[in-house]
Amino acid sequence: MRIRPSSMDALTALAQTGVAVLLGREAVTQGWPPLDLAAYLLVGLVTVPVAVRTEAPVAVCLFTQLMWVVYITAGYWPVVTCFGPMLAVYTVSALCPVRTSAACAALMGAVWVYAGALGNGPGGSMATVLAQAVVFPAVLWRFGLVARRSAALARQLRRERDERARRQVAEERARIARELHDIVAHHMAVISVQAGLAGYVFDSAPHTARAALSTIEDISAEGLDELRRMLSLLRDTDREPPEEDDGASPEAPGRDAPMPSLSRLTEMAERVRAAGVPVDLRITGDARALAPGVELCAYRVVQEALTNVIKHAPGAHVTVALDYRPAHLSVTVTDDGAGGDPVQAKLAQGSGNGLIGMRQRAKLYGGTISTGPRSEGGCAVCLTLPTSARTSTPRGDGHPA
Repeated sequence: MRIRPSSMDALTALAQTGVAVLLGREAVTQGWPPLDLAAYLLVGLVTVPVAVRTEAPVAVCLFTQLMWVVYITAGYWPVVTCFGPMLAVYTVSALCPVRTSAACAALMGAVWVYAGALGNGPGGSMATVLAQAVVFPAVLWRFGLVARRSAALARQLRRERDERARRQVAEERARIARELHDIVAHHMAVISVQAGLAGYVFDSAPHTARAALSTIEDISAEGLDELRRMLSLLRDTDREPPEEDDGASPEAPGRDAPMPSLSRLTEMAERVRAAGVPVDLRITGDARALAPGVELCAYRVVQEALTNVIKHAPGAHVTVALDYRPAHLSVTVTDDGAGGDPVQAKLAQGSGNGLIGMRQRAKLYGGTISTGPRSEGGCAVCLTLPTSARTSTPRGDGHPA
């Protein structure tokens, strides 16, 4: 359960007050006067302010020490109310500068000695009181310093993690933007060729010219869509920080490598099989050529899913299923979990730069993606992408592009 610090402080103050009340009932058996109404009021004044100890640590420490002095001077059992000042000193040490915390610890030791000088010392003999007046504040002060340094280190690690996450997301977006740029450049090249063809045969072959103009219309619309996606990606200021990325994917093509498409899934499956992971590739529905960006998105998601299996579940059997529907493409990558549980935990948490890239690509093309463990064992990555009607021309070989 995640409890807010203010609520935890309030619960701590309530617990301390309850313990003090219970101890107060044992005062007579320990040879001290019984606690009356005034004593219980002083107990509350010592322990209840702890509820706001993190808001004003120094003020709470000074107030609890003062009320403790009043309580001791009245002749009551000092042990009943010693927990509030102790926690207050620890809090000052954990949150305030060293000089301030050392002064508060020394003040607690002085109050402890004062109680012994009055004959009301918590430790009995004066020698024991002096030892406790040195040891207890010193231990609390030291623990507070360790907690303060640990908190500072944790904040530094969080800052470094967030900075690393921002760099990773920026790199992933730059990679996607480069791929979109290549797609747009391809569309522009096709438009240029088709426009030249239409101009060349405009008088001699009107049907060919009209076909070329129709192709230009379709390709330019696709190019504009990809350009809008690229601009949206570059302007997006939403940061979704990943935890970490721990390796390369099965295929990491260079800048000048051909644009991946779904027709190359067979090659990818062969490479993964060579790495020792059995892969079963299944294609259902009316296989057809899709927009290059859609195919690239699906290809990269399959690539990352297989990468995770190679890294975290080597030896697991993987099934890659492509289902072509009239209005969308469904891609599912499942494994049987034979390689172990780490990949299930990774996918269930949705962490990692690759998984962040999956979500960004799916969002960019208006799709949805889910990752996580399966009830029957193993993990599943499910991607659904809408397809454009103008890219629905069936291919003669029955395989996707």
